[in-house]
Amino acid sequence: PMQCIVPYLYLALAIACSIIGFSEAYCPVVICPGFGNDSIDYDTPLGQPSEVGLKSVLARRGFEPENIYTVPVKRSDWIRVAGGLLDVGFYTNNAKPTGRGYGWYIDRLKQSVDQAYEESGGEKVILMAHSAGGWLARAAMSSGEWSTDSDGTGVRTADRVQCLVTLGAIHRVPEDESKCVTRGCLKFTDTEYPGTFLEGEGIKYITVGGSAVVGDNRKDEELLLAEDSSESLLEADEIYSKRGEGSAARVAFTSYEAVSGKGGLIGDGVVPFAWTQLEGAKNVELPGVVHSINEAGTTLPSDRWYGSEMIIDRWLPIVLKESGLSSKSSRSDQSGSNSSPFAGFQEWASKLIAKPEENVASSR
Repeated sequence: PMQCIVPYLYLALAIACSIIGFSEAYCPVVICPGFGNDSIDYDTPLGQPSEVGLKSVLARRGFEPENIYTVPVKRSDWIRVAGGLLDVGFYTNNAKPTGRGYGWYIDRLKQSVDQAYEESGGEKVILMAHSAGGWLARAAMSSGEWSTDSDGTGVRTADRVQCLVTLGAIHRVPEDESKCVTRGCLKFTDTEYPGTFLEGEGIKYITVGGSAVVGDNRKDEELLLAEDSSESLLEADEIYSKRGEGSAARVAFTSYEAVSGKGGLIGDGVVPFAWTQLEGAKNVELPGVVHSINEAGTTLPSDRWYGSEMIIDRWLPIVLKESGLSSKSSRSDQSGSNSSPFAGFQEWASKLIAKPEENVASSR
């Protein structure tokens, strides 16, 4: 069927555009990996070609490859979260994100931002924070005090970061706070730096969440999937069934319940949509979009996650507009210098992908 080859056509089109120099040279980007993810997941996900990775997807849209950074994280690094067991606050659900459990991640995130800032000649960065990287980025941004220079001069977060965009991030604790797996770190972040805490200093906040799977704990019932569910999501369901887990909807129920306390919600298969929203931010809902590079709990690659070729254009233009960067595109379009000869084909391919209209809301 034609729709089956559209992802490949889309990728071929994007690569062709990059070859002919379709570039805008936007600001630096720092990708913040999610819990359990490795930096390589945003470069060559699941051993796929680098053209599939988020870094290449961004480069094809005008970000200079050398200005796209990823917080250096190995999958094995996440065992360090267990270091939180040595914090007294862990046992009283009052752990802090800068403690033994997550402090190492925040240190690396800030180092990556400083590196991007320095190597770009002093340009503020966009943080693209996936999953747990979202609330950890908020924790790193903290109260607005970023660091202190060698001469004692204070550096503000707003001097380094111009925008935070979160992809499938968890922004609030479960209804029963005692069941939060971060043992107080997320609660501390959301209490001390609520909502768009640094918006007053010029930092923009955009949250992106998927609505692809409705959690359903019934093992043998019909899947409750969004109408435009991907083929890989259906394949994942077959795997879950063989393993005795029932369905993607049942796996989602378990994950949503752990995150929010309620399993029967709609979300990206891992995080319920309502928990991805941040008060005061530009909140974007993406129907049919799943959480990560793989279908949750499997090794099946997904072309329907936030950073994939066919999905990114449903939220990146919003980020560019909020950050004041879309004017570059406007100027290029007016001059005709960056007009793509494949524009007609891209429009045709887009129409073949049946996807509901995005829901963009702001509580500002």
